[in-house]
Amino acid sequence: FWLWTTPDEQLRRFKERKDTAFKRHKITDEDWRNRAKWGAYEEAAGEMIDRTSTAVAPWTIVPANDKNTARIMVIKTLVKAIEDGL
Repeated sequence: FWLWTTPDEQLRRFKERKDTAFKRHKITDEDWRNRAKWGAYEEAAGEMIDRTSTAVAPWTIVPANDKNTARIMVIKTLVKAIEDGL
């Protein structure tokens, strides 16, 4: 699975983590530094997915701006793979 968020959503989540005491441990200076490399990471992820996705082990790209919808898509994909394998 590749969980994909937009840069705006990632920024919103980063700010929430920074501003919420019990979530601060989830965000580091490196996270902020790496945000500046969004384009390079996006390009590298696309190349990785193109090169490594196979019929036996395909990547599933999950829009993850909405966490609940993303979780449901992951579960449905897993259930279908299990059913297809039975």
